[in-house]
Amino acid sequence: MAPISRPAAALSGVLALLAALAAGHLVAGPISVNASPYLAVGNSAIDLTPVELKDFAVRTFGTHDKLVLLSGMALVLLLVSALAGLASRRRPWPGLAVIAAFGLVGLVAVYTRPDLDAVALLAPLASLVAGVATFLLLRRRAHREDASRRSFLLAGLGVLAGSAVAGVGGQLLGSTRDASASRAAVGRLVPARTAPAIPADADFAKLGTPPFLTPNRDFYRVDTALTVPQVRAEDWSLRIHGMVEREKRYSYDDIRNRPLVERTITMTCVSNEVGGPYVSTADFVGIELADLLGEAGVRPGAEQLFSSSVDGWTSGTPVAAALERGMLALGMNGEPLPLEHGFPARLVVPGLYGYVSATKWVTDLELTTWQARQAYWLKRGWAEQAPIKTESRIDFPRGFASVPAGIVRCGGIAWAQHRGIAKVEVRLDNGPWQPANLSTQVNVDTWRMWWAELPVPAGTHQISCRATDQSGYTQTSDRAGTVPDGATGWHTVTFSAK
Repeated sequence: MAPISRPAAALSGVLALLAALAAGHLVAGPISVNASPYLAVGNSAIDLTPVELKDFAVRTFGTHDKLVLLSGMALVLLLVSALAGLASRRRPWPGLAVIAAFGLVGLVAVYTRPDLDAVALLAPLASLVAGVATFLLLRRRAHREDASRRSFLLAGLGVLAGSAVAGVGGQLLGSTRDASASRAAVGRLVPARTAPAIPADADFAKLGTPPFLTPNRDFYRVDTALTVPQVRAEDWSLRIHGMVEREKRYSYDDIRNRPLVERTITMTCVSNEVGGPYVSTADFVGIELADLLGEAGVRPGAEQLFSSSVDGWTSGTPVAAALERGMLALGMNGEPLPLEHGFPARLVVPGLYGYVSATKWVTDLELTTWQARQAYWLKRGWAEQAPIKTESRIDFPRGFASVPAGIVRCGGIAWAQHRGIAKVEVRLDNGPWQPANLSTQVNVDTWRMWWAELPVPAGTHQISCRATDQSGYTQTSDRAGTVPDGATGWHTVTFSAK
């Protein structure tokens, strides 16, 4: 049999891929969006990515890191499928082998996901069947001697249209699991004990610092979820077990109907580079973890609170910190938690980096030891204990800005959660350190804003800042990366004066 043309061969591979992905997405719709083979493989890729590469992705692409991953996967899949089609011009076996390999990877990815059960395997199986069937159909049409080009094009258009319908259908089916309506039905969460009012001079936003409270839309987000988990409040429950006197389980109403407390807390991600953006502040509403853990009865010897998210992500929090200051949060800045920030419930433990203190979409709390369980990031080489380091940042002038020579105002933020900021100092070039003006302290678990004025002659200059916390520690000038327990160093901005 004569070989099929190169364009038809390559297109057969690409269209078979699209049909396979669309079929898997359609079947995954009513099961779980994470059962979609494309997303399952993406989630597995995140889990298997080396720590250094993940850190680079967050540092380089920020909240777009997952979009970059999915786009890169798509390009690789398209290239491999086109090459597989070209390799199958005479015989179908190379293409079928590649499809089988893709199918096997999808099956393994779905099977190993902690948030999926056996029925989810139907999605990658559907992908495998659709991919094989489409590939063989298109090859058969390409080999027909009578009007082969027209027959192949019509079949290709049919596959393309069918894939689009299946993909949209899967998305619509998946949207029926959207938790937005459940979140809206929760309404306003009114705390029985409100946080102290934020003083008017708690920030210098008019000068260029962030507002003291970060709007929910601007609050930083760093997590491993490719898609935001959709958990309805009416379906959610929290299990407390392990080294406790009695296992407990709570529904959303069990938690909401208790007297709620409001606390103002600054959170920081361990992936935050010196001068980075991953620090934000909000009023959180929820209940004290000490109350829930007290009802379960923590046994002696329990060292960590091992928390699990609905999507299988895990975190380990020192029990002492969880009991002293941890909270189970339901609300954020006057409304229920946004979906992307953990609705229906999340942990917030001030003073610790988020990877050991801030499990979103939390559903399980196990009291255990450090030796018995290792959380997601601990397995990947990050530190067991992760207190937030004393740091400061310059927000103005911006890097490489041009300002008038003379008296130049600079300003920014500083944080040392659970210790509090005592002072911030700035210096021009390598000159002497000078004290900055500090905003009113709200509490030791929140950031403080600062500003200072410096005489700046014409030319190119650098401004540096450093903070001292209320324990007397001044942040080090030694530069360290984020792995394994947070970055260090003085933030320095280069600018020009004219």
